[in-house]
Amino acid sequence: RIMDNFVVDFFKADGTPLMKDYRGKRTTKEKVSWMSLEMLEAEGHDISAYLEKQLRYELIKELDEGDDFYGLGDKSGFLNKKHYEYENWNSDLPQAHNEDFHALYKSVPFLMCLKKNGECYGVFYDNTFRSFINLGKENEEYFFYAAEEGNLDFYFMVGENPVEVVGSYTYLTGTTPLPQLFTLGYQQSRWGYESADDINFIVDNYRAANIPLDIIHLDIDYMDNFKVFTWGEEKYGKPGELFDRIKGLGVKPVCIIDPGTKKEDGYHIDDEGVEKGYFVTDKDGEVYVNAVWPGDSHFPDFGRKEVRDWWANNHKVLIDMGVGGIWNDMNEPASFHGELPSDVVFYDEDRKTNHAEMHNVYGHLMSKATYTGLKEQTGKRPFVITRACYAGSQKYTTVWTGDNQSLWHHLQMVVPQLCNLGISGFTFCGTDIGGFGADTTPELLCRWIQAAMFSPLFRNHAAKGTKDQEPWRFNKEVVDINRKYIELRYKFLPYIYDLFYKGETTGLPVMRPLVLHYPNDPEVRNLNSEFLVGENILVAPVLEQGATKRMVYLPEGTWYDYWTGEKVEGKQYILKDAPIDVCPMYVKAGSIIPTYEVVQYVGEKPYNKLELLVTPGAGEYTHFQDNGEDYAYQNGEYNLYRFTTKGAGEITKEMIHEAYPVYEEITSVVLGK
Repeated sequence: RIMDNFVVDFFKADGTPLMKDYRGKRTTKEKVSWMSLEMLEAEGHDISAYLEKQLRYELIKELDEGDDFYGLGDKSGFLNKKHYEYENWNSDLPQAHNEDFHALYKSVPFLMCLKKNGECYGVFYDNTFRSFINLGKENEEYFFYAAEEGNLDFYFMVGENPVEVVGSYTYLTGTTPLPQLFTLGYQQSRWGYESADDINFIVDNYRAANIPLDIIHLDIDYMDNFKVFTWGEEKYGKPGELFDRIKGLGVKPVCIIDPGTKKEDGYHIDDEGVEKGYFVTDKDGEVYVNAVWPGDSHFPDFGRKEVRDWWANNHKVLIDMGVGGIWNDMNEPASFHGELPSDVVFYDEDRKTNHAEMHNVYGHLMSKATYTGLKEQTGKRPFVITRACYAGSQKYTTVWTGDNQSLWHHLQMVVPQLCNLGISGFTFCGTDIGGFGADTTPELLCRWIQAAMFSPLFRNHAAKGTKDQEPWRFNKEVVDINRKYIELRYKFLPYIYDLFYKGETTGLPVMRPLVLHYPNDPEVRNLNSEFLVGENILVAPVLEQGATKRMVYLPEGTWYDYWTGEKVEGKQYILKDAPIDVCPMYVKAGSIIPTYEVVQYVGEKPYNKLELLVTPGAGEYTHFQDNGEDYAYQNGEYNLYRFTTKGAGEITKEMIHEAYPVYEEITSVVLGK
């Protein structure tokens, strides 16, 4: 209903109100005198929060009792975003994040509201300028969205439950495409592998420890003086030699690429970019310069197709060497001499605009260019990772939550951050296992690998100058626990891969908050420490230092302890023993879960046998099988199996689609027997 003064209310067809405009006046924070501000600033405080914001518009909606909010990508803090405020402005903030951080590396202005009566709706505020969301922190009578510039452009979507709302949002912005199977394996990274010898040392020690490994990441040190699309031959050897060796051991290399292009005469990438006008300029038309890792640098204008095509083609030098994927970093864009001014000239295709509008989509457009280059030059499903992005970037790239810390409260944020990313369309997501900054501890690393075992992006990453955190750098107990959970990841690969296959159609993520499937259970609305993998597996990792027991909430239904096979009825809390080597996991009754034999890397041996993990109870499951690499499945080259059990242990198999070599053997095992 649209009324005078552009008052807009949304209802269900039966008249039930969903989202209504707030009729009162917005309250504001207490004014602070300029003298007080000067004193605060002199003492080193950040006064930006006190400054009056110039807003182009604000959209104020009633906040009903019992309204809870989810989504917004990987904003810090808890699962339920009610009573907090956020800013959509991609920001490189390597400090220790907490729930009061208003902005991080991504801007995903999608919000899902679950009302007290179980009604559910979603709102996507599609404006790339700096914007603000306040979910009842300012006043419990309303929540609001406001933007400094741009148009009021938002989508309202309603569903009978959160699953339908997520489906509508991902129908609008795109679903995560099916990845290559090897990209779901374990990955090792560190800023500080400074030579081919370092890379070989890491790979060799993983193989010696019999810990599965599929990918190793090369951070900025592999380049010639940090110049993108170059190779530091002095330390890393002749192009291709290192990659050939580690690929012979089953490990694929992934190389980092930053947008900042070194300003240097004679450097072919910079020369060509300047000559063809591919870099952003200041308002006077001069190529804009700021500093990042290479020193003074230029910044590609990814809003223009010809620039994206040029950037995409430049990846050929790395693809020819045998790179398995590209990791985009520093693409907020980050810069060392202050943020790019808002009036730096960018383009949105053929339309001239500025940094203020394009900042939040800079990483999105860089990822699109990278994705296009890898797809066109390899014919395989691209593996792209990005730090900064916007709504819809899930079509092109994997994401991680950025520069976290080796701190317990950062481990505790893993579950809400990844679950909210999943709700916001980003199925392929992860955190830096063990923490990027600071020094991890043996216990923290063990608990982190357990919490991350089902995170789609499964990468251990650390910063230069921090404690080495490859598992085999620690004692035997740490090695054994990491091996146990990494091997478990490889066992469940076909289940995770199936969830990606189904999610390409439904938009549903791999890691899911319980509220997604149990919206009418009040116990799960603020459940920050548990998650579902699909609908069949519940994981309740230990997230507190020193804890050896875990209070676990099981929703309605019958569940089976993964480790013991014990049957437990839901709708209750239980106390689970959780010594350092145990991550509490439960499997729903009537589950049929596909598993593979554990290997040291995807492709070590053919996956020609399938084992089904079954729990008592009637159930049905659809399993997808293809080559795990290219787009042949889109042309029908795949198998689709339907497995059914009536609960007596007997499983029936039906081939829904058969156009790929079938398994030589399919067996089943009942959990706990």
